[in-house]
Amino acid sequence: MSPKLPSNLLPWLIVLTFATFYFFSTFLSLHTFSSSTTSQSLAISKCNLFTGHWVSDPDRTPLYDQTCPFHRNAWNCLRNERQNMSFINSWKWVPRNCHLNRIDPFLFLGRMRNRNIGFVGDSLNENLLASFLCILRVADEGAKKWKKKGAWRGAYFPKFNVTVAYHRAVLISRYQWQPKQAKGGMQDGSEGFYRVDVDVPADDWAKIAGFYDVLVFNTGHWWNNDKFPEEKPLVFYQAGQAIVPPLGMLDGLKVVLANMITYIQKEFPRNTLKFWRLQSPRHFYGGDWNQNGSCLFNRPLEENELDSWFEPRNNGVNREARLLNYVIEEALQGTDINLLDLTHLSEFRADAHPAIWLGRKDAVAVWGQDCMHWCLPGVPDTWVDILSQLIHDGLEKS
Repeated sequence: MSPKLPSNLLPWLIVLTFATFYFFSTFLSLHTFSSSTTSQSLAISKCNLFTGHWVSDPDRTPLYDQTCPFHRNAWNCLRNERQNMSFINSWKWVPRNCHLNRIDPFLFLGRMRNRNIGFVGDSLNENLLASFLCILRVADEGAKKWKKKGAWRGAYFPKFNVTVAYHRAVLISRYQWQPKQAKGGMQDGSEGFYRVDVDVPADDWAKIAGFYDVLVFNTGHWWNNDKFPEEKPLVFYQAGQAIVPPLGMLDGLKVVLANMITYIQKEFPRNTLKFWRLQSPRHFYGGDWNQNGSCLFNRPLEENELDSWFEPRNNGVNREARLLNYVIEEALQGTDINLLDLTHLSEFRADAHPAIWLGRKDAVAVWGQDCMHWCLPGVPDTWVDILSQLIHDGLEKS
């Protein structure tokens, strides 16, 4: 027979049994919670605002109209009576695996109080800026035009002490026309080249370090032979000397990016939230801008159409956006500059450019259709939704 336990140990065994049960239950519960928390964290980290699809939302309306004082005339498609504007603005971007909120200008400016946002780059960054200013003005109608520190244009929002401005720097680096020296030391202004100092920032943004809390850079649309044909080429200089052998356009861009990204990393405070906006795709159909290219479309493209329009291997009219993105993404690896990849969501929207509605009767005859910039209100408003959410998240972490 098994020996009997002393009667005075029985209560302690009961207590010990319950304690053991409680310990393991608690451990399992905490382990389950930890696992679910990790899964939730992973799910959040997988949220990508840049991939998704457009859905029709007939109740969606713009936050501003043609009376916004920060419009640029050629993009003010409401005033220029572009067709289908209500339909163009009825599409909503729905990211995959996460939710995109529309910007609340009151809430956003409240969070940005006593801070400044700067854009540096070409006219597509200006297109984004114009949308941003018109949206933010909803929360502060006393906003005033602002042009200081080399800014091309901008606005100051006095209720919140916030400045948002754009610095024009189409190549990011400094460039200037160098006329050819004719016989006798005279200059022939019609011949020459554009000197690009790859290690010197363009004057318009060379002195802004420390002023902006958020910066959005871009370049790309000027890196082509339309802007700089063979008879007026880009010639690249470093440390004051011409680079030998001479660089082609794409290699020149790589060297400019390497130098300017190094400059940004060195000269700008670490707590400055930095973004680099990837390319805004063009939608010329039937030829380029100077070959009767057109974008008179009534609805967005389907996803299965995108590669035929934009894949570089197809050698189409609009191939350069993805090609330049590859170069920029490689240059940004290992830096604290965040990618603002608005390319894919914009590729769908062949319907949302100013096209022939440019506010001047002779505009199309002079420049062709505008299938590069975007109507306002329009697609850049969605860019603002995404950027404002990323700014909020980035400043929360800093």
